[in-house]
Amino acid sequence: MPVWLVVLDVLGVLLVLLLCYGVALIVRRRALSRHGGTFELSHRAHAERPGRGWVLGLGRYTGDSLEWFRIFSLSPRPSRVWDREKVSYAGQRPAEGPEQLSLYAGHVVVSCVTPEGTVELAMSRSSLTGFQAWLEAGPPGTNWDLRPVR
Repeated sequence: MPVWLVVLDVLGVLLVLLLCYGVALIVRRRALSRHGGTFELSHRAHAERPGRGWVLGLGRYTGDSLEWFRIFSLSPRPSRVWDREKVSYAGQRPAEGPEQLSLYAGHVVVSCVTPEGTVELAMSRSSLTGFQAWLEAGPPGTNWDLRPVR
């Protein structure tokens, strides 16, 4: 068998695998957003270098928690989960420098304080409004004196 036929077969298999991966990503995203409450949400996984370390993803509200899914992962489980009662809003700022290229267009960077430390998230302004409302809307019987001031 000529070498060019083997190369062509390998390229064909790689193309089919790439197509299957793309279809699987679309199906996963549809499954995650089936019940609503999903939005584009980036998370800064590594903050060692300014403007770097951002990972694109999806956020989903599930009861009293915010689940974060990597955008290019096939896992049905969230990569990070933040409980509403352990997150407090610390402020926002526009994306600067290299962040503008790393994040979705028009997203603002939001700082939140958790027991593990500061968490930076990036979301659209309309998603930020929903996020702030979700943080404020604790369930009935919430003891507001134990919660950090936002």
